[in-house]
Amino acid sequence: MAKKPKQEELDPETMALIEWCVEVEGFLIQGGATQAQAQEHIEEQVEWFTDLFYDGLTPEQAAKEALSDPTA
Repeated sequence: MAKKPKQEELDPETMALIEWCVEVEGFLIQGGATQAQAQEHIEEQVEWFTDLFYDGLTPEQAAKEALSDPTA
């Protein structure tokens, strides 16, 4: 019988970043983006969003920054 591959556990900080990005996604959708657009934008700008996370912005603040900055 084949063993299931052990799933890699994420550290708490990485999990917090992922959860934060999910919240940002929700605010981007509220701002007019589709779910696909919001996810794609976060994936394309992951370093920028990571910086915002570590700078202490709330998900709502990060979404507002993204919606107001055409280069983000």
